[in-house]
Amino acid sequence: MAFFNKIKWVLGILMVFVLIITTNLIDRNNFLRVKDSVTTIYEDRLIANDLIFEILSPVHEKEVAIALSDSSFFSNKNAVINSNIQGFIKQFEQTKLTREEQAVFSDLKRNISDLKVAETAYVDSGFSNKNEVLSQISAVNKNLYELSKIQLNEGSRQISISNRAIETVELYTQIEIYFLIFLAIVVQIIVMYNPKKKGVDESE
Repeated sequence: MAFFNKIKWVLGILMVFVLIITTNLIDRNNFLRVKDSVTTIYEDRLIANDLIFEILSPVHEKEVAIALSDSSFFSNKNAVINSNIQGFIKQFEQTKLTREEQAVFSDLKRNISDLKVAETAYVDSGFSNKNEVLSQISAVNKNLYELSKIQLNEGSRQISISNRAIETVELYTQIEIYFLIFLAIVVQIIVMYNPKKKGVDESE
């Protein structure tokens, strides 16, 4: 009977061990999903949205300068602003881009490049021909708006992923509690089970 008792205890301990390992793996997977979502929201959405604003602000300065025909802006300040914009563009390239975002971002880079050409033509025209440069600024603003909306949508999607992972953790926690109760009963049955010995003849 000593060997049979050892088997019962081993089975009981194994069941507990398997449960603990399984629930830990599930919880770890869901924790990583939450962590990745939070990281993505910060690194690839909030930072990206800040960079969009950093590009939008100097583009608006250009627009005001053109509206006022401010020649000193293009003589003294525009080159520095263009350099800053390129720096923000390079930083934006380091974020994780979705397929839609990559298409809009490529269009933005092309429109910014075309804007520089239009600015040169605008200066060469004696600040008289505004149509082309304003058209390019409008295209850049449209790209920046589209990228900003993508950040909002992707941020919302990542929050949804995080919430689903948290809900899954809560669900498995409840299941785990019920299963532990069931397992405790099963272990008790295994440990307390004691089969009767066979045929001992009754005394006359």
